Amino acid sequence: MPTNILMPALSPTMEKGNLARWLKKEGDKVSPGDVIAEIETDKATMEVEAIDEGVLAKILVPEGAEDVPVNQVIAVLAQEGEDVAAAGAEAAKPRGEAPPASKAAEPPSAPSPERPSAAASEAERAAAPRAELPQVDRHEAAPAAVAEAARPAADDRGRIFSSPLARRLAKEAGIDLSRVQGSGPHGRIVARDIEQAKAGRRLKPVAAPAAAAPPPPAGAPAVAALADEKIRALYEPGTYDVVPHDSMRKIIAQRLVQAKQTIPHFYLTVDCNIDKLLAAREEINAAAPKDKDGKPAYKLTINDFVIKALALALQQVPDANVTWTEGGMLKHKHSDVGVAVSIPNGLITPVVRRAETKSLSVISAEMKDYAARARARKLKPEEYQGGSTAVSNLGMYGIREFAAVINPPHATILAVGAGEQRAIVRNGKIEVATMMSATLSTDHRAVDGALGAQLLGAFKALIENPVMMLV
Repeated sequence: MPTNILMPALSPTMEKGNLARWLKKEGDKVSPGDVIAEIETDKATMEVEAIDEGVLAKILVPEGAEDVPVNQVIAVLAQEGEDVAAAGAEAAKPRGEAPPASKAAEPPSAPSPERPSAAASEAERAAAPRAELPQVDRHEAAPAAVAEAARPAADDRGRIFSSPLARRLAKEAGIDLSRVQGSGPHGRIVARDIEQAKAGRRLKPVAAPAAAAPPPPAGAPAVAALADEKIRALYEPGTYDVVPHDSMRKIIAQRLVQAKQTIPHFYLTVDCNIDKLLAAREEINAAAPKDKDGKPAYKLTINDFVIKALALALQQVPDANVTWTEGGMLKHKHSDVGVAVSIPNGLITPVVRRAETKSLSVISAEMKDYAARARARKLKPEEYQGGSTAVSNLGMYGIREFAAVINPPHATILAVGAGEQRAIVRNGKIEVATMMSATLSTDHRAVDGALGAQLLGAFKALIENPVMMLV
C-alpha cells in the first residue's frame, strides 16, 4: 500500500504550517533521513525528513501553500515493488470518485470479526497520527500534553522511529530511546535529541495529567467576524487598509490573552546603579583579543550582564526558579533564561540554557547567534521552547520602565529599562549616578511578593557589583 506523507507537527503547539519548498520531485527515490521539504511555522523554517523508503509518487500540496493543517496528506510515497504511476493516479483522484468498473463489479468480501478488512486497517493507520497528537492549547501545552505530543512515533510492533545516527549515539551513550522525546517529523528521534538527552533534556517528564483545553464555542468565527464588522463600521470606508494577521501575530495575541487571563501577575520594581557595570564592561571589551583584521573576539552588552545576573540570582533564590502546574511545582535545577528578540511581525524568545554556568563572553556570542538566526527564522523549536524565566530589554529604545507579560510556562519575567543619569542621595548628599530600572513580573501562584523581592534583591546586588559574576 502507498504511504501518506503528512504535514508534520514540528512543535507541540503547531496547528498549521506553510509548505515553503519541495526538495524532492515526483519520481525521486526517498530513503529514511532524506530531507524532502521545508516547512515554515509561525516561528521558523524547518526541514522535514523522510521516515520511510520508497518513491515519491505524487505531491498533493504544492510549494508556497499556506496554512496547511497538521496531519493533512501532502504527498504519497510508493513502496518498493508498487506501481508508482498507479499510486500517483490513485492519490490524485478527488474524494468520492467511483472505482473502475472492473473493481466495482467485484462483490466486496465481508471482513471477519477477528480480522478487520484492509480498508479498515488503512483507515485506522491514516487516522493514527492525528490520534497521537492530542488537541492541546496552542498557547502553551501542559507538561503532560507536551510529553504526549512529542513522544516518538512507533509502528504497530512498538518499533521507535529514529535516525541511524541517533540510534548509534544513543547506544554509545547508554540512553534508552523509549525515554527520549523526538523533535523530528511525527516525533522521530534525531541526533540533536540524543545530544539534548545527554544533558538531561528531552527526556520524558513524569507529570500529573492535565485537563484538555475546552473547545472553542460554537459559532466563534461568526462572532469574531461580526465584531470586526462593528469595529470597522466606526471608521469611514477608504480611510484605512486591512492588513491580515499572519500566523505569528495570531499566536502572540492568543498567548498574551491566555497569560493575562490565567496568570495572576504581580509586579516589583527596583532601581540599580550600573556605574560599576559600565566601567567593567568597558574594561573587559578593551581587553578582548583581536583577530588579524583587528576585530575583537567579543563585545559585551549590558543585556549580557542582565542575563548572567538573573541566572545567578535564580540559583541564590532557588524557590523562585519554578514553573507552576496544577499537579505540583516544577523546581528547576538550572537557570534557562529566555531573551525576547524582536523580529519582523512579532518576537521570539530563544533560551540560553544553563546560563549560570556560562561566561559573559559565551552568553554574548550565543545571543548574537540566536538573534541572527531568529530574524532569518532559522531557530529550532528546542532553542526557543521551555526555559524557566525570561528577560525583555527595551532600554535601547529609551524606555525607562515597563512591566512585561509573563511568557508561559515561566513564572517570572524581568523587564529592563534604559540606563540614564539621575540624581540620587548618598550619605546625605545629592550625587549623579547611572541608574537602570528593572521590573519583575511574577506568577503569584508560584512566586509571591516576598519571594519575588528576594530574587530581585539578589539580581540588584549582582548588577551593582559585577565582579561577583566573575567569581
